[in-house]
Amino acid sequence: MASWFAVDHLDVERLLTDWRWLCPNRMSLVARNVFGDLFLCDEAGQIHRLDVGVGKLLTVAHSKAQFEELATAKREEWFAESDMDAAATRGLKPNETQCIGFSVPVVFREGGAPDTAYIADLYEHVSFLGDLHEQIANLPDGAQVRLVIGDKQQYRGQ
Repeated sequence: MASWFAVDHLDVERLLTDWRWLCPNRMSLVARNVFGDLFLCDEAGQIHRLDVGVGKLLTVAHSKAQFEELATAKREEWFAESDMDAAATRGLKPNETQCIGFSVPVVFREGGAPDTAYIADLYEHVSFLGDLHEQIANLPDGAQVRLVIGDKQQYRGQ
């Protein structure tokens, strides 16, 4: 559990660069999970979970103290301990600047299969998913998408 809160070495501004469309305000990083989800404190002291897998920012506590108190009870929901342990048995043990990603992101119907998990650079993973979710944010659930890999300016027509 202590490793969830060991985030002082991480650059929150860099992590949030491709998520400013969803969380434009200044935030500090208070925790993270092994799958790259970030727990952020806003200027009012509320704690939010940036679920990078599904592209949602949700308020989870009204203060850092409440968040720390709830963290133990919510360890499975917020920190996916059983999934983390299962990944570790398959040899997936990310270091402090890595996370577990999936070759097909979990937001897609085909995504999140355990056999597609891999160790990813945390900054690259969070950045990629922020960009992806921004592009699909206005699509209805179940919409079909076609992924085009290329320069951001190229696929945004800039």
